Amino acid sequence: MTDLIVKAAVKEALDDMNVSSDFYGALNDEVEALLDDAARRADANDRKTVQPRDL
Repeated sequence: MTDLIVKAAVKEALDDMNVSSDFYGALNDEVEALLDDAARRADANDRKTVQPRDL
C-alpha cells in the first residue's frame, strides 16, 4: 500500500491534538477507498479524467 497522506500535514491540520500512530493507516485506507470510488464513477461515465463531482 502506498502512503497517500503526509503525516506532517495531518498533524499540522489537527493543530494541538495528539494523533495515534494507527490513525495514519486508517486515514490512508479511507483516502484510498475515496479515490477508488471516484475512479469508478469516472469510468462509469466513460471518462478517464477524475473530476471533483466524482467525489
